[in-house]
Amino acid sequence: MDQALAKIRVQISSSLPHQKAPASLLVALESTFKEQKTEPSPTAYFAALLTTLDATIHKKEVSLNEGDILPAELYLIALVIPFVSVSVIRANLSTLLNLTAPLFPSLFEHAPALRSQLSLYNRSQLETHGIRQAFASILQLCLDPRPKVRKKAAEVVKNVLSKPPLPLVRHPYAERTAEWTQSALKDVNQGALAQSKSKKPEGSSDESAIHLLAFIRPILPDLPSSSYPPITALILSLPRLGNPYLSQSSYSVLSDLFSRSRDDTSGVDVSVLPDILKTVMALPPSKVDATLAPAWVIVLGDAMAAFSVTDNDACMEHVQSIWKTVWPFLESSNTAVRQAAARSVDLLLDCVSQNDHSFTKFGDFASHISKGLSSVNFTRAIPELLQVASSLVISSQNSKDKKPLTHSVNQTILSLIEQIGSLRVAKGFEYKEAADGTLSSAMRAFGPEVILKVLPLNIEPSDRQASREPRAFLLPLLAQPHPSPLSHFVSYFVPLSERMFDLQQKADQEGRESEAKLWSVLVAQIWTGFFAYCHGTTDLETALNPSFSQLLSQLLYSQPDLRLAVLKGLKIIVDSNVSIAAQNEAINPARIDTDKAARNVDFLRTQAESWLAVFFNVFGSVGRDSRGIVGEVIVSWAGITPDAEINKAYGKVVSLLKNDLAKTSQMKSGVSSDESVTVTALDLLLLLLPYLSTTDLNALFQTCLSSTLLAIKDNAVQKRGYKVLARIVESKKTTVDVETVFRELDTLSDSLVPAAKKDRFGLLSALIPLIPSSAMHLIPSLIPEAVLGTKETSDKTRTAAFELIIAMGHKMSEGGVVKRDMLDGMDEDSPTEAAANIEEFMKMVAGGLAGSSPHMISASVTALSRLVFEFKDQISNDMKNEIFTTLLVFLSSANREIVKSVLGFIKLSIHTFPINIVQPHLKELVPALLNWSHDHKNHFKAKVRHIFERLLRRFSWEEVYSCASNEDASKVLINIKKRKDRAKRRKENRREDEDEEEPQVDRTTGDAFEDIVYGSESELEDTDEDEPTHRSETRPGRKGMRLRMDDDEPMDLLQGVASRVTNKSSDRRRKPGQDAAQFKVDEESGKMVINDSDDDEEAGNDGQDVSGTAYRENITSVDGFTRGPNGRIKFNKDTKKRRRNEEGDDAMDVDDDGDGKSSGKQKRRSSVKLGQEFKSKRAGGDLKKSGVDPYAYLTLAQASKKGRGGKSRIGIAGKR
Repeated sequence: MDQALAKIRVQISSSLPHQKAPASLLVALESTFKEQKTEPSPTAYFAALLTTLDATIHKKEVSLNEGDILPAELYLIALVIPFVSVSVIRANLSTLLNLTAPLFPSLFEHAPALRSQLSLYNRSQLETHGIRQAFASILQLCLDPRPKVRKKAAEVVKNVLSKPPLPLVRHPYAERTAEWTQSALKDVNQGALAQSKSKKPEGSSDESAIHLLAFIRPILPDLPSSSYPPITALILSLPRLGNPYLSQSSYSVLSDLFSRSRDDTSGVDVSVLPDILKTVMALPPSKVDATLAPAWVIVLGDAMAAFSVTDNDACMEHVQSIWKTVWPFLESSNTAVRQAAARSVDLLLDCVSQNDHSFTKFGDFASHISKGLSSVNFTRAIPELLQVASSLVISSQNSKDKKPLTHSVNQTILSLIEQIGSLRVAKGFEYKEAADGTLSSAMRAFGPEVILKVLPLNIEPSDRQASREPRAFLLPLLAQPHPSPLSHFVSYFVPLSERMFDLQQKADQEGRESEAKLWSVLVAQIWTGFFAYCHGTTDLETALNPSFSQLLSQLLYSQPDLRLAVLKGLKIIVDSNVSIAAQNEAINPARIDTDKAARNVDFLRTQAESWLAVFFNVFGSVGRDSRGIVGEVIVSWAGITPDAEINKAYGKVVSLLKNDLAKTSQMKSGVSSDESVTVTALDLLLLLLPYLSTTDLNALFQTCLSSTLLAIKDNAVQKRGYKVLARIVESKKTTVDVETVFRELDTLSDSLVPAAKKDRFGLLSALIPLIPSSAMHLIPSLIPEAVLGTKETSDKTRTAAFELIIAMGHKMSEGGVVKRDMLDGMDEDSPTEAAANIEEFMKMVAGGLAGSSPHMISASVTALSRLVFEFKDQISNDMKNEIFTTLLVFLSSANREIVKSVLGFIKLSIHTFPINIVQPHLKELVPALLNWSHDHKNHFKAKVRHIFERLLRRFSWEEVYSCASNEDASKVLINIKKRKDRAKRRKENRREDEDEEEPQVDRTTGDAFEDIVYGSESELEDTDEDEPTHRSETRPGRKGMRLRMDDDEPMDLLQGVASRVTNKSSDRRRKPGQDAAQFKVDEESGKMVINDSDDDEEAGNDGQDVSGTAYRENITSVDGFTRGPNGRIKFNKDTKKRRRNEEGDDAMDVDDDGDGKSSGKQKRRSSVKLGQEFKSKRAGGDLKKSGVDPYAYLTLAQASKKGRGGKSRIGIAGKR
């Protein structure tokens, strides 16, 4: 609201009356607020404006001309009212309505004031009873000829109807709106009829109808479905008016009506649908009409779809006629018309699929499509015909009662598929992707067993010799669920892949690498489609025989390239049958019933033991990155394995683990060996844990808790050992003696490797909820380890440590007794017991502040910050004040690690604590923060600046500034205030251009604590310098590119690159004429005067580079390079001759005396004139007078360069 009002205040001096009047009224109100010392809140503005409006109406100053007071009052009330609370508006609603409702008749002629009046009526006001007349006036304005008024009225109605008052589903005004809509449509039709009889040329009825349709479309979802039939009948008469745009809008609205009627059948009157279809078909547009034809065709399809939902049998009587009507539009030369016709045909096919007695129509439709594909008239429509063919194939297999097609219909559709396959391999065919889409639909509907009989692959050498066209493009289409049985893959594709594998081996032996690669790709494509046969297959018991199972096992062991495809198929075999047997949603292309799926699961259960052994072997043989999919397959098969087999498998894995532990325990280093037997066994145990019995879990827990496993200096073993223990505890299938486990873990803490800390914290977090209320003394012993874990380098370990601290806090907050006499190091005089609560826990954590190392103190501050954030609502204000006072002392510490953590806590407390806690400490807090405001290390300067930003959000600037102790500190605060004001102005300017720029999204970490403590959230990040602008000028030697680093957060080099990389010299862009401004101008002639430079400057500037010689230096200098004929770069060699030639231009001749000593006098070689390289070498050139060339061989930029003393160093003749 403040930003909106600020834009109005500046219009106080405007010369336009309608701008100046609201500004003057606003300034007068705000001056009254200041005199009465009233806070300028939205409620205050609303009350003052309401009082002013009341006085104006009582004075009968109801003039609505520009500059009058009444339009200004309405405008300001409309601007303020969205920010006023609903309760205040409801309390003053009767006053507002009594004042504004009588103004409607007089406002109709004044659009600005009328729009302001409409803005007053939002959803909350119009829900109140007694204002039906106001809503009726708004409905009338929805047909107003003025666009802005009409749009505003429609927005008000839409907002009201879309948000009904709870618990109503539909707004009470929906019925009234539907009645008014019907009445308006009747008036439009009667007006159009009268207009046609009187033969008047006016188009007012057409315009009103267009406006009415534009109003109806967005409110259709909010109207009662019972109003759809009469509205449909009235809209249907509008196309008869002959207006193309009106007809198109009518058809579009009808399509929306029919689309919504599919979900709610009560909105369709079955008796009128045939008449609607007949009426629409009586007004066919031209095939080339890109505006009307698409809408007309689509409305037919939507009407048939709605008809099919309500009365499918009656709908079938009209399908053939609608098909014949829509089909010719596929011949249209307009793409939009063809696409609309294809969509309408798709809807017709869907209607036929819902009726089992009309399947013969699919054969007729397939014949139509087949003729179209071979007809010249449908050449442009081949993509649409292929789309229709795809819909036909899918619809024919998706019948309502899943009944199969007759043989003749099947043959007709398969003939169409064969025709499309022939087109796919035809030379010059342009729509191969569309054909592949249709063939993919056919493969999904009929399956490879049927399709490959019609379209053989022909990819073997014998087929090539017989000149058969290969169809290898069909192999990628296998990888989708289809109804073909698994036995087809075993009988057809397995022998085919074996023959191709032999051809690959032969090609490898004979050195034909490209051919071998071709055969290997074909084999991989075949086995990629294996999983598609596994979705609820009908012949699992016969297809998954021992020979095929042995082949799959061999592929898993010996063919890494095919392993993923085989594993995926074996997983789907189990998952799909289990889901179908449990009547869950699952892919079931073969449409097997639950009994068949249950029998399949029973059969798979008999083979589970053998397959688990295979999977275990494969799991141990593959690398770490490939174990994911193998583990998923093990989990799926273990879920159906009987308990006896699971116990056997568990026993084998545990024995393997124990046998290998002795070898692993001899390792002295913490080297991670992910492929060791121990690690593999632990990974397998993690997979089997959900299916183990309680007895096995107890034994496994004791095995993993022993020092034999957790004391091994192996990262991978320790990590998995702690992870197994945590999973067992989380399973809640076993009873754990928490005190004993904590004692064991305490003894193993010395053997802990850093990589296992995260999993150890996870185990401790799982054990914390199991601590009985009488054993709360266990928690204090865990605090040091958890607190120090918050300073680990690993992000995941820190997160786990924080979760452990939070878990301990929640456990303490549940209550209980802490037995202090059972804690180590407690004084004998202290109380023996203490009540467990969150404040007691925070005191325990605060004990780390007395630690001997800065690291421990810093970690304790961080842990306290996390606890304060998590339990801020449960901690008393006295506790908050005590924590704040204690940690404020550490802000003066000389250790940066401690100060960094304290700064994070200060930022959190300012954000979280009440004002009355922070305010008394401002006099100590502000100077302490200012002491670090000039420290750049660890981003302290930026952190302090962000903290002051937060302070200034919660406290006034004067209050914070008064706490500054010295002048330097005051300057820092003043600078922060200036930067904040500058950022605010920049933000306002950016908001004005928000339509052109994308809105900026605040970056968050996903953790609220991290965002508050470590997130900058600075409004001043756009500025780079902390000092005033006069100190930010760059020196000439500091040009170039630089990266702007974000404060206190890692930099993403790929995010916002354009805004992060800045060029300081970009502001110094060369402007036209700036070189010419360097010269004096002759007052009489107006010519530039370029004087020769002095001799003193010649000696000083002799070493300057000559413009234009950069290319020559690049070719000849030591640092240069040349390119060879093939474009390769060849750098110049650093030879003595080349260095001597380089130094020749700057060399000085030295005269030697007779005794060989230097005379000290240096003679300068004649300097090369600027522009010399541009002068002619052999020709005589133009006439010279007094040795001066008639042309300048240098640019003004070269001539304008200044030497010492600000004098020009180049003369007009190019002399220095």
